Amino acid sequence: MKSTKIDFVIQHIHEQIKNRSLVPGSRLPSVRALAGLLNLSISTIVEAYERLAAQGLIEAKTGSGFFVAGPIAPLSISEIHPKIDRNIDPLWISRQALEAKQGVLKPGCGWLPDDWMPHENIRKAIRKVSKANSSILTDYSTPLGLAPLRELLSRKILAKGIEAVPNQILLTDSGTQAIDLICRYFLKPNDVVLVDDPCYFNFHALLKVHQIQIIGVPYTQNGPDIEAFAEAIHKHNPRLYITNSGIHNPTGAVLTASKAYQVLKLVEQSNLIVIEDDIFADLELHTAPRLAALDGLSRVIHIGSFSKTLSGAVRTGYIATKPEWIEDLTDIKIATSFGGNNLSSEILFSALTDGSYRKYLDELKIDLAQAMDATVKKLEKMGITPWVKPQAGLFLWCELAEHFDTARIAQYCLEQGVILAPGNAFSQSQNFKNFIRFNVAQCQDPKVFEVLSHAIQQEIAHQNL
Repeated sequence: MKSTKIDFVIQHIHEQIKNRSLVPGSRLPSVRALAGLLNLSISTIVEAYERLAAQGLIEAKTGSGFFVAGPIAPLSISEIHPKIDRNIDPLWISRQALEAKQGVLKPGCGWLPDDWMPHENIRKAIRKVSKANSSILTDYSTPLGLAPLRELLSRKILAKGIEAVPNQILLTDSGTQAIDLICRYFLKPNDVVLVDDPCYFNFHALLKVHQIQIIGVPYTQNGPDIEAFAEAIHKHNPRLYITNSGIHNPTGAVLTASKAYQVLKLVEQSNLIVIEDDIFADLELHTAPRLAALDGLSRVIHIGSFSKTLSGAVRTGYIATKPEWIEDLTDIKIATSFGGNNLSSEILFSALTDGSYRKYLDELKIDLAQAMDATVKKLEKMGITPWVKPQAGLFLWCELAEHFDTARIAQYCLEQGVILAPGNAFSQSQNFKNFIRFNVAQCQDPKVFEVLSHAIQQEIAHQNL
């Protein structure tokens, strides 16, 4: 109750600063005066002022009281929204979804809705960790990261046939950081990297930072097009290939064993290193082949995280690879981020081992399967066809009539408070103008389909002009 009252006081002062009732240099009411004005205790006001001072919004002057600190803030007419007229590029979907205000629907985003996440599991883990040794709350992690978590990850990936002892596993702050560290290690400007076409849009954005050439390889319903893959290796001598083996993003397709062997045969004959992103591993109903298992971590580096099934806020990823590469990657991690996120690793380890995570996953897979069926039926009534019916996971990669422009449809939907993921945001070749990726867990609100239906009608009208 007291915490709520403190938050009320903080919000009260925030509003007065925002609307310029209080400007920099203004003296705040005394603790006693504000307590009387708001009918609250003196201790509540003191705590609120202390927190505001810690935020740098106010400052205490001995013997004089509290004063508004800092330069005058621009007058805020309204909260800033993402730019809806921004060109749709690989970061467009992420920016729109991450910056969206409450009430905006996000069938184009890549994560579960908040009410699908295991809140109590995470809260329980946080409480447990907060009561543990105080060094967990303040110290840097060891270079490789929390040993018990690495031991757990070693056992988890062994279930998929990937043999890596704990010292072959490096913890990172996210799956994205894992890829970034590997790129820093292997790539130099103008090197060539192969990606699936289509692939996860942030692969494109991250690789551009490294100033390299990106070549897309057409992705089929059971893995990359082998002839195109072989041609790209022969023509471009690429250094890396980034892919998903379990559940492919955005297509939901699954790599078959025969295709996996063909890929590895080509890799063995080249200068290529494979990054296998396994972020959706815990959503599988049946374990698909893993390149890292078949390759024995010789030319394949296995990465993953738990942001999709546990928490996007508790950021922890990992890299599993051979010992000599782990040593160098650890040095790069220290050079670029020093110690890892020890607190997140402890919370993640506790959440994964308290006994409720497996039960949560079983229920989640059922919910996703039901959401997949329901979404497919609703989309098919609108003439939107799944490219493949995924065995599991979040995503449904769908095709509209060939003449449709899903970027234009996405812009219309955004104006109505619905964020879509148009096909070309995932494509290096830009050959997916009439595709959309849907997150079935985020398609529960009927408004998604109402707005989409109107957008399609708008597109038809545009085509008829």
